[in-house]
This record gives sequence, C-alpha cells and structure tokens, in this order.
Amino acid sequence: MTDVAGLLPRLTAHLADLAALGQTQTYGAMAKALVCRIGALTDALEHLMEVDTTAHHPLRAALLNARGTTLPAPGFFAKAAELGHVIPDPAAFTLYHRTALADQA
Repeated sequence: MTDVAGLLPRLTAHLADLAALGQTQTYGAMAKALVCRIGALTDALEHLMEVDTTAHHPLRAALLNARGTTLPAPGFFAKAAELGHVIPDPAAFTLYHRTALADQA
C-alpha cells in the first residue's frame, strides 16, 4: 500500500486533468507520466474504484484505456463487477463514466 499511498495524489490530479480535457490515456502512458510501475498504477486505480463506488461517483479509472483500444483493460471491468456494477455493454459503461467525469470537471 505504500506505493499506492504515495501515488494517489499524483494519480488523482492527473485523472482530474484528463477529465477536464475530455481525454483518455493508456495505462503505459499514465505509468510513464507518473514515473511508476504498472502494478502500482493498477493497485492505485483499483483503490480509486473502491472509493468512487462507495461515494457513488463515476469511476475515474474509466479514463484509461488499454493499448490498441478505446476501452479500459479487462481488469477494470472485472473490478467494477466485483464492486457490484452491472456491465451489460462495456463500451456504454465506459462512455457513461467518462461523460459523467467530463461533466463534473
């Protein structure tokens, strides 16, 4: 959790910037921008998903996408389902969260 705790403020700020600009970023580009390991980034994103779900806020982790696609990685959807989100259409689920985040920015 030490890596995650140190990463959260920078990650949160970077995600807020992406939301305000209506942009997404790959996991690799985010890890590079934050100078962290992908594993630490994934742990931090999953933590934010838990926080967002508990607070009934849109999932900030939806702003990331897997290389070669416009959608988040399969682990995003697995974690969202684990947290109780119903995902009949991954693209629509992602769009909903990205739009809500942009509207809040």
